[in-house]
Amino acid sequence: MASAADGAGCLSDLSVPVSEHGAWATAMNNLGILPVGLRGPPLLSDSVCIQRFDPALGLIPPINPLMGGALSLVPPPPVPPDMPIIKEIIHCKSCTLFPQNPNLPPPSTRERPPGCKTVFVGGLPENATEEIIREVFDECGEILAIRKSKKNFCHLRYSEEFMVDKALYLSGYRMRIGSSTEKKDSGRIHVDFAQARDDLYEWECQQRLLAREERHRRKVHEDQLHPPSPPPIVHFSEHEAAMLAERLKADDHNFGDATAVLFTWIDRGEVNRRSANSFYSMIQSTNSHVRRLMSEKAQHEEEMERAKEAFKNALLAILNQFEQISAVFTAATRQKAWDHFSKAQRKNIDIWHKQCEELRNAHSEEIMGIRREEEMEMSDDDSDESPCKRLRSEDHGVCAPPSLNEENDSLRWQLDAYRNEVELLRNEHTPAHIHTHSAEAQIQLLQQNMHTMQQQLLVLQEKLSSKEAELQEAREERSSLQGELCNGEVESPDAELHNKMNRGVPSLFLSRERRREVLRGGVATEKEALLLGVISTFLHVHPFGANLEYLWSYIQRLDSKVSAGELERLMLRLPSMFRQELSGVGATLEKRWKFCGFDSLGLA
Repeated sequence: MASAADGAGCLSDLSVPVSEHGAWATAMNNLGILPVGLRGPPLLSDSVCIQRFDPALGLIPPINPLMGGALSLVPPPPVPPDMPIIKEIIHCKSCTLFPQNPNLPPPSTRERPPGCKTVFVGGLPENATEEIIREVFDECGEILAIRKSKKNFCHLRYSEEFMVDKALYLSGYRMRIGSSTEKKDSGRIHVDFAQARDDLYEWECQQRLLAREERHRRKVHEDQLHPPSPPPIVHFSEHEAAMLAERLKADDHNFGDATAVLFTWIDRGEVNRRSANSFYSMIQSTNSHVRRLMSEKAQHEEEMERAKEAFKNALLAILNQFEQISAVFTAATRQKAWDHFSKAQRKNIDIWHKQCEELRNAHSEEIMGIRREEEMEMSDDDSDESPCKRLRSEDHGVCAPPSLNEENDSLRWQLDAYRNEVELLRNEHTPAHIHTHSAEAQIQLLQQNMHTMQQQLLVLQEKLSSKEAELQEAREERSSLQGELCNGEVESPDAELHNKMNRGVPSLFLSRERRREVLRGGVATEKEALLLGVISTFLHVHPFGANLEYLWSYIQRLDSKVSAGELERLMLRLPSMFRQELSGVGATLEKRWKFCGFDSLGLA
């Protein structure tokens, strides 16, 4: 479409006399060129130029805006590419052009070179002159140069690339000079793309120009994205040092730039005996800002605390409103009001109530998390004191089992959480005039849970005290046995132990040694303790032992993440409880694991 518009501009200044304009108008119309600026009678009749015009009536019917054509508001539909172009006879002043047979295939062309403005015209009559060629091809655009050969062909160079497409339209026409029928005055012309150095040079220059413009545009865009460069650091002088000292003493935003300059000077090696005093004063001024920064930090911490308090109060207010909304839903679900709602309304109320309860519980958990953090911050001193107490108890020979301590701590934390939640529901979150039946039931449930936790805590404390007493007795028993061995009162520790076993005295010493051996073996996690119990039970019910694959297949049913190597390492660390033996002969030889935990006690 752009080439057609440009072609229209080029043809508007033509003044070449044409003997018959109908053929040229049809040819240019097929190329999409408007036939304007040609002298002589009209190229086409009004009935052809203006659609639906009747010259007998002299009237134009109403224009349809969706109708294609010259006078419509919508451009005509494009011509299908497979539709053949109808060519007509073109009459010029000196020659006549006859189209080829429409049943023949169109003339072939070579691949178009980049920036092509030159065409090759072959098959010219022998008597064709440069004036005749210019007369025929000047209708397609401005011709810059014509290079004619003696062998009935020539090269035409146009000013623009789109003019070459117009010249290709004339390929296949038969040219006849005048009305002569001689062979020298006729020939079938062939128009094709030509490769010229001038066209290639101009195209390369245009491409380089576009590339330069693109690089410049990209560089401008990158420069806009780059951060601005920092200001240059001035060189050291006494005047600049005095100005920098004043800037360091001022409490403004220039302090950062001043410290950067001071750092650069020191890094450059500007400090010497002559300038040491001035640098010392500047460093002293820099150090004076430490107190200011600490005060600003304290102010920011106070602001943060106030913000935390305001956030906490806002959360409490939101939770209070959640409680009020929940009270409304609870009142609506009572029978005296619930019976008057329809089924759809009841369903919506249930959904809203559930959503409100979920949001309220999440909000309550968030507040409880904030309270736990505050309590943990306040109990830092107590947590620092607990390691000392633990070391003191170990020095005195009292060491509680780690599992009991962990369970005791977890129960204490749960008890504190329930107590805080009860206080939250009683004192802060629920006003006195909005106490509902659900809130009271929840408080009672929490109180029951708290009472149960207290009882469990007391039981655990009693167990812990009994274990500590047993450990103390075991330590005393050990000290007494060591004293007897030193004084030679007994023959051997094994005989003494055997006598005590026969007298029915419980072997606390052996049990304590066994526990120490287990702890030395590396059973430190809860998972290993569970695996130890399961393996011991499994091997105890298999008195002839079991191989590792059989044991591992059984453990896989309980925990699929346990590997056979982990089981083997655990049993190898405890040789006093598990023993590996070889059974079978020849090809049936295999390793079996047996439980020997009761061998030292004389029970197995």
